[in-house]
Amino acid sequence: MYILETDNLDFSYPDGYKALHGINFRVSQGEIVALLGANGCGKTTLFQHFNGLFKPSQGKVLLKEVPLGEMAGEEVFRTVGLVFQDPNDQLFAATVYEDVSYGPTNLGLSKDEITQRVEKALKMVEMWQHRDKSIHHLSYGQKKKVAIAGILSLGPEVMVMDEPTAGMDPRGVSNLMKLLLNIQQQTGCTVVISTHHVDLVPIFCQRVYVMNQGRIVLSGTPQEVFSDKKVIREAGLRLPRLAHLGEILVKDGLAINRLPLTIGQAREAVLDAVEGKVTERGQV
Repeated sequence: MYILETDNLDFSYPDGYKALHGINFRVSQGEIVALLGANGCGKTTLFQHFNGLFKPSQGKVLLKEVPLGEMAGEEVFRTVGLVFQDPNDQLFAATVYEDVSYGPTNLGLSKDEITQRVEKALKMVEMWQHRDKSIHHLSYGQKKKVAIAGILSLGPEVMVMDEPTAGMDPRGVSNLMKLLLNIQQQTGCTVVISTHHVDLVPIFCQRVYVMNQGRIVLSGTPQEVFSDKKVIREAGLRLPRLAHLGEILVKDGLAINRLPLTIGQAREAVLDAVEGKVTERGQV
């Protein structure tokens, strides 16, 4: 059973612009899935269908095999949490604690339950010590964490994150991705992210979808997707740096049979290729 899926989803804006064309997107429970694509390809529009903010022009979105249109809005929002690209579009309360407690409060939970949820969520994103701090005094990265905590406090089964690493420095990107992996492992929730940081996708994601001009043009494991270099580049994307290095080394004559996506794979591929060349020359 897929926890989240779309069935031939089309969407047009009121001005007639068709943003999505026949999208089939499927996510299994507990996966971390990446959605890649150039700016303007439709990623954000698709994400806003996942929790009912947008309604399909044709086709449907299903949550645990039930069409969203047949579910109560509150149930959808509790199950699928959407984290916006810019945390300033999501945070509005005066303090960190007040912002994260807003969702559980609106669910009508008891004061003790709200306190427990807020504490747990803020500790998971390493922001509990800043619970009384003004939102306006947080760094951009801290605001991202608080926005994530606000969704976590609702206890979602699926977390959908639109460019969660946008605007962050390399260390901040790596730390946030490790944090998301830890959250997934602790809660068992499903994570769907869009990102331009393709180097991190093979490390953290089990499956990948690639969009181009409102269509899904590739899907599969990171190895499968990044092996289709032509379609990746046609979609306005690049290969992960190590895959690009492998591509160059093949042109230089090294027999690298598998496109490397991680440091470990690159090391193994280069050592095997060098050993093969030495063997051919009869030096071992």
